[in-house]
Amino acid sequence: MFYTYALRSQKTGRRYVGSCQDIENRLGRHNRGESLSTKHGIPWTIMHLETHCTRAEAMKRERFLKSGKGREFLNSIAC
Repeated sequence: MFYTYALRSQKTGRRYVGSCQDIENRLGRHNRGESLSTKHGIPWTIMHLETHCTRAEAMKRERFLKSGKGREFLNSIAC
């Protein structure tokens, strides 16, 4: 199982989109500051999560969520 996720920084309000195979481990790494692109926004929470059967599907969806239409979609579901 592979995941595409969108995180929201509780500190800055910024959003981060990524994909992975182990979502719990990946979220922990983001919140421990092990990712250079997210260590400034700790703590992070999952705002959107999707599951996929293959890594290719997850990466394709990640690319979409980083596009203009994907950002519009994430904005429309944000609370």
